[in-house]
Amino acid sequence: MNTDKLNFVVPAKAKMTSFILMGLGLISIICMFICDVAPEGDHHYQHTRAWANIFAGSFFFMAISLGAAFFLGLQYAAESGWSTSVKRIIEAVTWYLPWGLSFLMLVFILGQLHMHNIYPWMTEGIADTASPNYDAVIAGKIGYFGAFWWIRTILYMVAWVFFTWKLRKNSLDADSLGHEEAKGFHWKNIKLSAWFMVVFAVSSSTSAWDWLMSIDTHWFSTMMGWYVFSGMWVSALTTITILVVWLKKLGYLEFVTESTVHDLGKWMFAISFLWTYLYFSQFMLIWYADIPEEVTYFHTRWESYKALMWTVLFVNFAFPMIMLMSRDSKRNFFFLIFVGTIIFIGHYLDMIMIVMPGTVGHNWTGLSWMELGNFLFFLGLFIYVVLTNLSKRPLRVKNHPFIDESIHHSY
Repeated sequence: MNTDKLNFVVPAKAKMTSFILMGLGLISIICMFICDVAPEGDHHYQHTRAWANIFAGSFFFMAISLGAAFFLGLQYAAESGWSTSVKRIIEAVTWYLPWGLSFLMLVFILGQLHMHNIYPWMTEGIADTASPNYDAVIAGKIGYFGAFWWIRTILYMVAWVFFTWKLRKNSLDADSLGHEEAKGFHWKNIKLSAWFMVVFAVSSSTSAWDWLMSIDTHWFSTMMGWYVFSGMWVSALTTITILVVWLKKLGYLEFVTESTVHDLGKWMFAISFLWTYLYFSQFMLIWYADIPEEVTYFHTRWESYKALMWTVLFVNFAFPMIMLMSRDSKRNFFFLIFVGTIIFIGHYLDMIMIVMPGTVGHNWTGLSWMELGNFLFFLGLFIYVVLTNLSKRPLRVKNHPFIDESIHHSY
């Protein structure tokens, strides 16, 4: 094995591409705020589409890193051996988490300062009966929001960053120890991951309620948390798969077998079906019950976002089902990158569909350069952060008790 290929060096083209994407995206974001003017007669519009785009981009790429952290913890908790050879790639993806959470916190703080109106419950006087902004439904829920919402938000962020940082630190510390000593750090990560799975099981759902479902404050769904979770999981798996295949095409990861790549493809395929099941179940139950306060969520999307709804369903369900059905398709590197890229974009569109109807509403005019430019900025930043982190440590873990099993994983 070529030892030089154990240490990743960010290609100049990749670094330049990330800078170009960020530059183009930043210009687009500035233009987006200039061009995003209020519709005639709407005095409450505060660059809503621009801020909704910033929020969607912030949440989507944060969710990818959080989904990768969940997948990393799951591999430890299950004592899985096959994924050990790609552990450094998973860890690198998780390292974007503080960046993503920082952008989200900025959006939340500016909303609380009434600089945008993404969250109706943050509107000044929303629970004051003497205010023209009073809303009886939101006033009834205001105890769930306010200070209690901020406490939950901070707890989510602190817990996720702590577990992610600690798992990564233990893994890296084990590299500098002997084989027997390193086993101790591995067992520490197994115990830590078990706790993380418990924390994540609760916080992934409640954070989806707090940050996404509360955009449509009058509406609620008990399936929303699972739906968002499945989207972040498949997006993370897709990102990891694309990175692994790209690195192998560059000559790195010689120790990662074709069967490991195949397994990643199977995960993409399987979790795409989980997302579809939750997508359809949420729609079917609301449609069948036909309760006015529930159907309003899909009524807006059906009236003003129908093309986007069908696109999201096709790209995230029908496309991977057709393209990843065969065994050979999950072992073809070019094919995996192509399909993975389409799925990646599809789930970003899904995030747009979650956020825009509750913020922009019927003022939506369809996808435009605003959504594209915002996506490019966050994509460029994500690429830069992940690849930079990936270059700081060898791509292969040392002294891991399952590394031999992983590098000989074949079927």
